[in-house]
Amino acid sequence: MRHTLPHAPQFYVTAPQPCPYLHGRAERKLFTALQGDNAADLNNALSRQGFRRSQNVLYRPSCESCVACMSARIRVADFAPTRTQRRVHQRNTALRRLATSAWATEEQFELFRRYLDRRHADGGMADMDIFEFAAMIEETPVKTRVIEYRCDDDAMPELRPGDDHLAAVCLTDVLDDGLSLVYSFYDPLLTPASLGTYIILDHIEIARAANLPYVYLGYWVPGSRKMDYKARFSALEIYKGGVWQDIGNPEDHSNEAHPLSVDPIVEQVARIALPQFDR
Repeated sequence: MRHTLPHAPQFYVTAPQPCPYLHGRAERKLFTALQGDNAADLNNALSRQGFRRSQNVLYRPSCESCVACMSARIRVADFAPTRTQRRVHQRNTALRRLATSAWATEEQFELFRRYLDRRHADGGMADMDIFEFAAMIEETPVKTRVIEYRCDDDAMPELRPGDDHLAAVCLTDVLDDGLSLVYSFYDPLLTPASLGTYIILDHIEIARAANLPYVYLGYWVPGSRKMDYKARFSALEIYKGGVWQDIGNPEDHSNEAHPLSVDPIVEQVARIALPQFDR
């Protein structure tokens, strides 16, 4: 179904599919194309309203009877690591960060496959081939970077000896008010090193050095064990009820919603604040 605003992008809604986060529920997404000269402005504006980017599409959950998925971001200036997070950072000091353009490599794909096979073998990306992987990395109309984390193998006892090792990768969008972690993956042999947490910690440092106020983490879903780790970061905000707010006590956010409390798609689209487009 298509929904259109005058002189603005066209919005569409997907058919319901099984929810990947909450068993027994169905997900539906509101999405629009990200293309043309206004792509960066649209990405910035909609990211501030709970949308996420996937290649040349911006999307936001718009389920018929559930509002559990909430966009999450960290306020960089107010973030203070926990003791556990400081240990994670210290454990990974041997990693070297390398920021590159959005260009896929065979080495990245091999790491991506190992990660999926070990961590998400039954997920929606499980069957991705190298061409689909390249599209995920390279099809971006906005400012995007691939952040690689590398190390000498003798710095990580879990690895076989060698000169250089690709430990983790994060596809990152650079917004006008922060960094958005589009997708990250890491060597499953290094699971004890908590590289997922380390990548977020390092992006907080990158954002601080660049004077960017936020690090966008994607969606947080109360009741989903896959998403619990995001709530462990301090200064975390969630996009709920059309506004950003402190997460507070994660247990206070119910993942239930009565069907009548979910606004119709047309009303949701009408409330989206868009940048000025040429007529």
